[in-house]
Order: sequence, then structure tokens, then C-alpha cells
Amino acid sequence: MKLMSIATSVLSELLQALPHLRPQIYFKASLTALSHAMEDQVLAATLEQPLVIASFQRERFYRQEAHRYQRLAQRSNQIYVLSAPETDFTNSSEYYEKIAFETDDALSQEWHLVVIAQNYATCLVCRENMGSVAKNQQLPAEISPSLDMDTARRFEGIWTAERGVSLKVAELLLNRILVYRPELVDKIQQARLRFGIGENNNETKVDQNNEYACDIDTDPFVQRLVTYLQASQYKLHKAYRAIAAQARKERLVNTISTAIRRSLDPHEILQVATQELGQNLEASRCLIYRAQETDAKAIIEHEFLSPGISSLRGKTWPLEKNLLFKEVVLQSQGIYVTDTRTDVRITTSRELEELVKKYGIRSWLMEPVFFQGRLLGIVELHYCNETLHDWQAGDFDLAEAIAIQVGAALIQAEAYANLEDLNKQLEALDRTRSNLIAITGHELRTPLSTIQVCLESLASEPDMPSELQQVMLSTALSDSERMRKLIQDFLTLSNLESGRVEWHPESLTLQECVDLSLSRIRTRFASEKLAKIVTQIPKNLPLIKADGDWLVEVLAKLVDNACKFTPTDGQITIKGERNRNKMVEVTVADTGRGIEPHLLEIVFDRFYQEEGALRRTAGGTGLGLAICRQIVNGWGGEIWATSKGKNQGSQFHFTIPMIQGIIDQKSSKVKSKKSLYSSK
Repeated sequence: MKLMSIATSVLSELLQALPHLRPQIYFKASLTALSHAMEDQVLAATLEQPLVIASFQRERFYRQEAHRYQRLAQRSNQIYVLSAPETDFTNSSEYYEKIAFETDDALSQEWHLVVIAQNYATCLVCRENMGSVAKNQQLPAEISPSLDMDTARRFEGIWTAERGVSLKVAELLLNRILVYRPELVDKIQQARLRFGIGENNNETKVDQNNEYACDIDTDPFVQRLVTYLQASQYKLHKAYRAIAAQARKERLVNTISTAIRRSLDPHEILQVATQELGQNLEASRCLIYRAQETDAKAIIEHEFLSPGISSLRGKTWPLEKNLLFKEVVLQSQGIYVTDTRTDVRITTSRELEELVKKYGIRSWLMEPVFFQGRLLGIVELHYCNETLHDWQAGDFDLAEAIAIQVGAALIQAEAYANLEDLNKQLEALDRTRSNLIAITGHELRTPLSTIQVCLESLASEPDMPSELQQVMLSTALSDSERMRKLIQDFLTLSNLESGRVEWHPESLTLQECVDLSLSRIRTRFASEKLAKIVTQIPKNLPLIKADGDWLVEVLAKLVDNACKFTPTDGQITIKGERNRNKMVEVTVADTGRGIEPHLLEIVFDRFYQEEGALRRTAGGTGLGLAICRQIVNGWGGEIWATSKGKNQGSQFHFTIPMIQGIIDQKSSKVKSKKSLYSSK
């Protein structure tokens, strides 16, 4: 049955009963020293059987002192230990009386120890500072606080050898014990009677002549305090050494950080980092080189050398069969070798044994340079003396700190390089914008002006001859179609470049797609005379896999482009053949104007016009070939142009994935559905 927890603090009850008391602040380390001294005082006595009451906040704190209370139980049968249970602490009377109180009892925030004998009495009653309690409660129950955090816990309360105060504290604690273990009432009553606990005059019932006449040796008490003072001094010295090591690390990191801020050149940054790390860790050789997980080798460009050590600068450093490098990549953390002559990773690898022997490496450290999980490089430290290097934890921390700085620097330099590329792209975009304004201004203004003139003439001249009216209507319709095609090309290219197009690949015959594209061309140029168009598509050409509507669009635009630049007495040839890469290669060749060799790479750029945006004899926006490139890239093909030069014709080639096997004329047909972007 669970008892009702008690919310009242023993310290609060004591201060209320004895208002003249003034609490003091104590650290955990001080309370531990006082408690052990009080316990040693009991262990030092030879005749006394005192009353001892100890209260621990949690069972984990009790477990640290359990062995001492077994020894105390040999001195007295009036030993009481209270604690909040966490695992196996329960009410029992095996060695001494154990009292398990509820975890939300006010005792869980207090620290008590009372020792009462016939001729002396001491007590310690403290409550933990609420801020300290909050920090302590954040720790898991099974894990003890770290040494630094635990000793820094603060308490407020009373420590005194005044007998009246000690008797009052004993009375309060015995009352609390009876709440949880009422069966101890007779044993507790014996203690009350023996030591006068609870009587009206608690100040003293002791014979004045015997008050200090005891057989207690106070030397253990003094020795305990001295020991804790020495331990505290040792911890302080250790803390100072840690601070000095941290300051050294921060100075080095700051030096490298300053060098990084002064330059965005990765070569300069790596050289500074190599020099500083090698000097500070007194290495024989320090290397920092770029490397990725899949690299087979690295070129050493940056190193620090001590006098008399052979250089690796400019040499190839093997990685593919380097077991240390593979372990670093696998574990994503640094490794070290104390003695290369005995380390199994080196003695079992012929490649590493050769490196060690050739470059005299005795102790070896490798630290990876990561940024957001991506391996950028490696930091290596070589010690080439006959004496083994004594690795310290600070060496690893320092190498890791430098690796982090180097990683940030390399990414920073990479970002700067990307920024320069972005600036170039922005400049190109600005040129594109200018071309767009020029072309749209010209292409839209001209047909709009024509349409406006035609419509105004039709509206203002009702008696215009029907033949002239028909000419006006045809001109307006022709120019409106020109505007529609311009807008359609803009939308098509925008959707292709932004990835908003859904591809629907299917098995097709190239001949059907060519026929559909030629039908579209003849419809468009029905009133014009075109150059002769010849197709050369083998009947046994394998089936192709592509989106039929978009393939027809590519063919139509390439043939349309050829028609614009080929005279009517010339010829346009459409050929298809399989190549060695399991692709079908389609060629649209003409005998027209041709392309200068230095322009073959840029004819597929947006808004490209050989004659300039506003000085051209052929219509168009300069978007057709850019659209073709986006479509062909979409199904994984390639597109390119060839030409022998001016007035020697041109050839446009593109590839389509093919399906193995001989075509069956009934196996596939291009769907007649209309694509959103196909011409009507």
C-alpha cells in the first residue's frame, strides 16, 4: 500500500522550531567531506554505540556509501538509512534499518546525517538548491552525474555540533521514519529514552565533567578533511591543465580561421593549416590533401616537414589499397597507429609496409575532413623517430578541430567558385533577357501592327472589294498564327526547362513519326514551294522508345529549320540508322546556307540567330533548336550539328533509344492524341 508522501521539509521544520539558526551554503564536495568525517568519528570510537540517522536523496547516492554503513552497523544497533528507491532499495532490517520513502517526498531534495552519542552529537541537515535539483532531474536514473556536475551541486542548511540542535533533528527524522515503518516504534522508543530525544530540555543532560572526556581519536576527522583538501587541489590543478590545453587548441584554431578569412584560395588555406598543425603537434610530417571516398589515389600538394624528413610533395599517395584510408571512410572518424612495426593493419598490407619503410613512418594519425557527411580530404600526421609517439587525447581533438576548419574552408572556397559561375550565368541570363525583349518586341509588334491595319481597314471601308477584303483577312490570320507560334514556343521551352513536362515513352516506328512531321510541314507551307524532301528509313530499323508527340515535334522543327535556309531547288534528306550504342541515329540534312564551324556549339542556345535578333531574312524566334535539345535530352539522347561551312549545307543529328528486334509494321502506331505543346 502506497503511503501519502510528506511535502514538509525537515530543514523547514527545524528552522521553524529553532528560529535562531541561520542556514549556510554548501557544495556537494564539502558535504561529502563532512559526512565522511562524521562517520569516521563513529568508527573511531571504541565504547560508544551512538544513534546514526542518514537520509539519501536517491538510491544511487546510497549505493556509493552502503559499504560504510555496514561497517557502522558493527559499532551500533541504532543505525537508520533512508532513501528514495530506484531499483532494489526496500524496507528491511538486515544490517541496519532501511527506510524507503516516496520519490515525491520532501526528503528527496534533502541531505541528512545525525550522529548522537552520550558525550557528543553532530548533525547535518541540508536542502538542495532548486536550480541544482532541476539539473539533476534531467539525468537518467541509472546514470550517476558526472564528477564536475555532481560536485558543483549546491545545498543550503545547517551543520553543527550543538547537542540541542542535533537532538531536534533526530526527533524530526525519527518521526518521519515511523510514518514509513511504524513497526520500529519500540526500537525508536529505546533510542529516544537512551539519548533524551524529545524531552523539554534538549540542551544537555550530560555530566559536565564527562562532556569532553571520551575515548575518541579526532585524528581521522582531521585526516579526512586534509585528504579532501588535497583531492580538491588535484582536481583544480587538473582543471587548470585542461584549460591550458583548451587555450592552446583555440589559439591554433583561431590562427587557421584568420588565415581562412584572409583568403578564399583553397591552396593557401591548406598550406597554412598544414604548417600550423605540424608545428603545434611537433610532427615529423603533416599532410593535408583532397580526397573522396571512391578515389584510388591523391596528389600531395601541401605538407609540413621537420628537418631531415623526406618530402612527399608532388608524389602520388595510394588510397585504393590503403587499409587505413578504407577504415577512416568506413568509420567516418580518425584513427591512429602507435607503432607501425607491430600494427596488424600495416603488417598484413604489402602496400602500407612499403610506404612505412620508404618514408620512415613510425607513428601515424589519419583524420578525415568531412562537411555535412561528404568526405573532402584527409589530414595525416607522421612521426618518423625511433621513439614511439605518445598520443594524447588533445592530439586527436586538435586534429579533429583543424579538420573541421579545413572542411569549412574548402566548402567556402567551393561556394565562392560556384558564386563566380553563378555570376557568369546571371550575365548570360541578362543577355538572354535582352534578346527576349528585342525578339518579342520585334516579333509581336510587327504582326500586331499588321493585324491592326487590316482590321481597321475592314472596319472603315465597308465598300472594299471582296478580293481585297480576303487579302486583308488572310494577312491578319497569318500574322495571328505567327504570334500564336511565338507564344507557344516560349511556353514549350519554359515547361521543358523547368521539368514540368510528363514523358510518356512508347514503342514506335521511326517512319510513322517522320510521316506525321512531314504532314505537319506540308500543311503549314501549303501555299509555298519547298525544297525536295527525301526520306531514307530502312524497313528493318529497330523499334524506338520515345514520347511520340515530342518526337514528331523534334522532327517537324528540324525540317522546318531546314526549309527556312534551303532554296527551293535544294534538297532535304531525313535518314535513320542504328549506331554502336544501341541507339537509333536520325539525321536531317540540307543543301542550304550551312553553318560556320565555330558556331556549331551555340546554334542550340536560346534566341540564337545567325543574322542577329533583328537582322534576319528568315522568320522565327531562335527557340526551335533549343526546344529540340531539351526534348532529346529528356529521353536520354544526344543532339548535335555538323557542317562544312558557309553555303555547304548542314546536318542535324539526334539519337533515340531503340528496342532490340526487327520492326513489325502492325506492332506500333503513333497515338493521334494532341499534345499540349504540339502544333495544331
